[in-house]
Amino acid sequence: MITYLLIALTVLISWLSLSNGDLFDRLKYNPYLVKHKKEFYRLLTHGFIHADYGHLFINMFVLWSFGTAVENIFSDYFSGLSIPLFIFMYLGAILISAIPALREHGNTPEYNAVGASGAVSAVLFSYILMRPVNMLGVMLVIPVPAFIFGILYLWYEAKMQSKRDGIAHDAHISGALFGVTITILYNPKFVINFFLQIGEKLQDILK
Repeated sequence: MITYLLIALTVLISWLSLSNGDLFDRLKYNPYLVKHKKEFYRLLTHGFIHADYGHLFINMFVLWSFGTAVENIFSDYFSGLSIPLFIFMYLGAILISAIPALREHGNTPEYNAVGASGAVSAVLFSYILMRPVNMLGVMLVIPVPAFIFGILYLWYEAKMQSKRDGIAHDAHISGALFGVTITILYNPKFVINFFLQIGEKLQDILK
């Protein structure tokens, strides 16, 4: 499955970059270098390295948790196109999630960012769109329907965006919205199914 290949590739490149400062510096996302030095490759390579092993573990755990499920759903709907569509969504989310920082920090040489969070958010929200009433755990403990989890996630990221805590919350939001948008473009019926599943769940609760 492509999810496992992406995890293996990301773990390998992250490990190599954490062991080699020069490699890390060449691959990290620096909007200033992208804008002024035309080092456009950084828009993609930063999604395959991480700040530390904790950062790497969290992103890969979430990717493992939802990537295979999204792959399976894509396979049911798109057959032989499922793998390229998944890869396009994942890589596209890395690029799209980098745009806010390019606009905001394109003239800030000291700003840097790394991590697959934008792409992982895209996979997570693609899953939420297609399986909105499946239960997910808030803080891995409190179970809520996926669509409620998604709302809470976006609310939290939007709230934290102004905190300047060193986390690229704007990338998380951009990646999530890209995941929803591209999944709808792949098959607009997912929107109808989204509301049908929620409606059926509400009917079951009210019985």
